[in-house]
Amino acid sequence: MLSFYLIWSMSYFTLLWWMSRFWVKGEDFPIPQPFCPKVTLLIPFRNERGNIPNLIRNLKKLRYPDLEILPVDDHSEDGSFQLLKEGVEKLSNVKILQSPDLGKKGALEYGVKMASGEIILCTDADCGFPELWIERMVSPFRDYKTQLVAGAVMVERKDKFLDIFQSLDWASILLLTNYSFATNEPLMCSGANLAYRKEAFEKVRGYEGNREFASGDDEFLLKKIHKLYGRGACSYLSSSESLVKTNPEPTWQALINQRMRWASKWKAHSSLLHAMSAIGVFIVQLTWIGSFFLVFLGGKGILAFGFVWLLKVIAEKISLGKILGDQQDNFSLLLTSFVHPFYVLWVGIGALGGKFTWKGRGNLRSVNLESEN
Repeated sequence: MLSFYLIWSMSYFTLLWWMSRFWVKGEDFPIPQPFCPKVTLLIPFRNERGNIPNLIRNLKKLRYPDLEILPVDDHSEDGSFQLLKEGVEKLSNVKILQSPDLGKKGALEYGVKMASGEIILCTDADCGFPELWIERMVSPFRDYKTQLVAGAVMVERKDKFLDIFQSLDWASILLLTNYSFATNEPLMCSGANLAYRKEAFEKVRGYEGNREFASGDDEFLLKKIHKLYGRGACSYLSSSESLVKTNPEPTWQALINQRMRWASKWKAHSSLLHAMSAIGVFIVQLTWIGSFFLVFLGGKGILAFGFVWLLKVIAEKISLGKILGDQQDNFSLLLTSFVHPFYVLWVGIGALGGKFTWKGRGNLRSVNLESEN
């Protein structure tokens, strides 16, 4: 057991180091001119009254010359629609839609149908974005081979441990996402920062074949476009001017609900690589939890336990530091390193059970459409 964990921790260190080598901090290069295809910005929303004022401020600062903005209301019950309507009445390029279907996928499909833009750009109502965000996300489409562009998403960093934990968790997601794109086997992306050609969306028939699943508007579309168009069709951006920031979840329960919603779609993917990745992450965390039994093996076991966890923390500090820069707090990183395996286990078990609530909608199975969004 001692030998296994010594080899395990060194292998983990090597793996994270290797993945972090593919993270190249995107520089904010000059934007080539002229390149201004018409863009439709889609923002599906449900019960976002508290985020509407900030969304309006973000929309007003956008300066892209040929931009159509279509917020799509997914049957809000808190007055979000009316508040947004009043706030954008002076913005001539904004048209608020009301989705005829339930769920985020339905809202997005309706938005794409009504869009006049060649490029569809998606985000969420609780997100903030830089002034040149659209220009950065559109730039890769200069290459006619590019069909989809995913951008990085990070939570706003605050002082509470829960917020710091989420920023570290997001950084680990970005590390894996970037690596998968760099190796031309994209596993995931975020619908909060995603652009694609309308023609590509229509060619893969949108969310046909997976509308019934409670999540995955982003990942399902990514996989379908990658499968149809092949290598080079999908790219990933990490520059500060393409970075979208979102609010951290306010409570542990809200965070768990969000992650269970995300994880519940794992069995819907036909990709063997995706299934193996999901199962692999679960096994990795179980293995780390199993290392606590080392302390029952006497002095050598305790020393081995300390060594393998020290190596784990150092590996995560180095790899996540590539993404977070100098924002890391050593104590929070140490505490997160211990908490994270139990958190992933909790989410994994919850996703298997498939029961969660989100935006006022609950579900009894992970494939229940009513829980979406």
